[in-house]
Amino acid sequence: MFRIAHLTDPHVGPLPRPRLKQLLSKRLTGWYNWHSSRQDLHDMELLAELVADIHAQNPDHITCTGDTCNIGLPDEWKTSRVFLEGLGDPSRVTFVPGNHDAYVRGSLEGLMREISPWTRGDDGSEGVFPYLRRYGPIAIIGLSSAIPTLPFVASGRVGSKQMKAVEQILGELGRDPGCFRIVLIHHPPHIGGAEAGRNLTDASRFEKMLCRVGAELVLHGHNHVGSLAHLDGPRGPIPVIGAPSASARSGTLTHKAGYHLFTIGQDETGFLLAAELRGLRPDGTVGGMGMLSLARIRQPKDKS
Repeated sequence: MFRIAHLTDPHVGPLPRPRLKQLLSKRLTGWYNWHSSRQDLHDMELLAELVADIHAQNPDHITCTGDTCNIGLPDEWKTSRVFLEGLGDPSRVTFVPGNHDAYVRGSLEGLMREISPWTRGDDGSEGVFPYLRRYGPIAIIGLSSAIPTLPFVASGRVGSKQMKAVEQILGELGRDPGCFRIVLIHHPPHIGGAEAGRNLTDASRFEKMLCRVGAELVLHGHNHVGSLAHLDGPRGPIPVIGAPSASARSGTLTHKAGYHLFTIGQDETGFLLAAELRGLRPDGTVGGMGMLSLARIRQPKDKS
């Protein structure tokens, strides 16, 4: 058994007070959006309750798929580090960045200087994507879809270099039938996963790549809503699961703060994946909200 918690889009606040010159960019629209609506949506006390619930479940590993920042201010880089330290030691917590972490040019690089240990691969590299972390039969592959964009645009891109590298990693791991591959990315990596201007611009290439080499599970954020989709893989459908914002106080039931707790088991027929949604319940408390319906993931036995 291996248990892994996935949260995303915490949008850690409050927003630091920027200098005037820091607002002479896309940050100006982000600053306005925060003060006009987003600061009321993202509740830090609720986020703290959610993190406490994660720790109470005692997962083997915790993953966060981006957007610890809001408009990429230098003070937010330090706040992001404090948040990740609260989640746990880098050996037990894995992070990939989101579009708000790369809000303007230089933002992502500044963030990586603060939180790179949470992106450390087994080869010792930090802040280099894709990276691989192995925990016995579990392989976690971290990707960055975070790129700076124009105002009112929140799209992402994997890029040719990353795409080629992750295909090689997944292909090599896939030759081991006893390996469960988990891909982490911020943007929904499938066609139609997000509307134009918010989508992964190379989602079509990503889908074709997974169709060739496969994975057992893909986790993402960005949409601030719980979601389940499937992509075709060489061994069958690949679950692609998005989680809501970890700090969202309002919205529909699927939009309110939550995270997914996955349990990965294995028997003689292959892997078994179960997923529980935990988060803000209608009575205002944080706890379990039910199981996601997932098909059994079977892998062919090693015939060698």
